Amino acid sequence: MDLFWTFCRIGGLTFGGGYVIVPLMRRKFVLQLHWIEDDEMLDLTAIAQSTPGAMAVNASVLVGYRVAGIPGAFITVLATILPPFLILSVISLFYAQFRDNWVVNLVLRGMQAGVAAVICDVVINMAKTIFQKKRLLPVIVMLGSFVAVRFFSVNIIVIILVCGVIGAADTWHQGK
Repeated sequence: MDLFWTFCRIGGLTFGGGYVIVPLMRRKFVLQLHWIEDDEMLDLTAIAQSTPGAMAVNASVLVGYRVAGIPGAFITVLATILPPFLILSVISLFYAQFRDNWVVNLVLRGMQAGVAAVICDVVINMAKTIFQKKRLLPVIVMLGSFVAVRFFSVNIIVIILVCGVIGAADTWHQGK
């Protein structure tokens, strides 16, 4: 039940998608409850990001499965999608009134700034974890991915595929 209510709170109070839900899950499951290690959370985030679908839902499935198996995955999916579903259902009933309301527009702009700050926090924490490992390849992959997307407009799908191949090759090489 704790898993359900935790994800209900996260799902109901998180605006901005998967990159915003990750630090909240990290704070709860890594730092507070110690159910997941920091490196494992980083791995689960990478898998959630590279899997088709909403990153928040993918991450909740992976964390739920890791914590409580298949029932945990079902519980966390339900708890993650139920609050936004209910909120959006209510908002859709009053969409015409919300659409042109200047107060609502100001609140949404403020939320955009908050989302940007949380995404920056995720990037900094993930980068810090990568740099702490003191391995050159992950640092090169991280910086190369950033440069490819930012300066050369490489499609993110290509980046994910290339990173997957590099990660698989590195894992295979370390296993030998």
